[in-house]
Amino acid sequence: MPVLQVEAYTSQDWFDREQETIFSRTWQFAGFVEDLSDPGDYLTVQAGLNNILVLLDENKQMRAFHNICRHRGTQLLRASGKRKQFITCPYHDWTYNLDGKLTAVPERKSQFPDLDLDSLCLHKASVGIWRGAIFVHPDPDANSLANWFSPVEPYLGPHKPEKLVEYVEGRSRHEINANWKIIVENYIDGYHLAHLHSATLFMYDHRRQQTGFAGNHFYFYEPLAKDYLAGIENNSPLPLIDSIPKDKIGAYTPMLFPNLGLSETESSWSTFCVIPVAPDKSIVEIRTKVMPASDWQYMTQEWKSWNFFKNRKWDKYGTGDADDPLASGDFMAEDIYVCEQQQRSLKSPYFSIGAIAKDLERAVYQYQKNVQNYVEAR
Repeated sequence: MPVLQVEAYTSQDWFDREQETIFSRTWQFAGFVEDLSDPGDYLTVQAGLNNILVLLDENKQMRAFHNICRHRGTQLLRASGKRKQFITCPYHDWTYNLDGKLTAVPERKSQFPDLDLDSLCLHKASVGIWRGAIFVHPDPDANSLANWFSPVEPYLGPHKPEKLVEYVEGRSRHEINANWKIIVENYIDGYHLAHLHSATLFMYDHRRQQTGFAGNHFYFYEPLAKDYLAGIENNSPLPLIDSIPKDKIGAYTPMLFPNLGLSETESSWSTFCVIPVAPDKSIVEIRTKVMPASDWQYMTQEWKSWNFFKNRKWDKYGTGDADDPLASGDFMAEDIYVCEQQQRSLKSPYFSIGAIAKDLERAVYQYQKNVQNYVEAR
């Protein structure tokens, strides 16, 4: 039966403990390396209790700092930006260079006559690059990013995301009224794929899924459905990724602990980042990379795939309601619907888990154990 109790999905105390014990102590996805190209380019990301600033210094070396002024703790920079020559606090104009060193303090001689600038550099954080993506860790001496992901590496797809390009129009952000763990558990639940998504993810053979855990990371693979695979060069709505051998083609969709899903398919490579906002609210940000190809090639591929998809029934319940998420033909809308319904049900005195699929839902409860281990280890 479930490892975590209802309070783990509804309680502010549980949420706060997770921020401290999980998100403040693990590597967090921050973006793609191409987000930062010139000295002074920067981005910010929340990692548990910490806001982290990532930038390129004058030598284009990537650095990470805690995004708080050493004077009174005001956040220094917001969101992302380009070509900053220095970092200035908006509160009192204390100024730091791109190496994190404090270089200027207004009225220093009269107000801070004994101030040692060298003693008030920005606090460092850890930053690393893995598969073309930027990750941060609040601890400046964190275990290496390579070590963090090494257990799951053998189970990932043969994709080379560094050689792909971002499909900017495909970037999306979803506000979901559900606890972050409900969203993650839905992501790794193998039982729902052939049912909730029977009309939207029919391209994959859900009966042959291969799953497990490597360390705290969940891995997943399923091959393409036979009819889709038989004419894959024409059936795929996007150009195929050319680094994938035909015998390795399929859907690799791991969930990297604690909150980053990857979707590595025959024609795309996506990140699925689940961001906790409140006990009953989360944000999912999705970014996708595809093959570098001309607009004409993409248009041609879409035309060719139409023959495979044109007779598919997307509205499996026949409601004809375009606003019904279960009739939308959008698997993300289907997932959001069930996650939000689950969150609402937690308030009912009649809520309980009636049974657990012995194979296809096993990952959900192993994941709960992993979360529990982190929270209880504080």
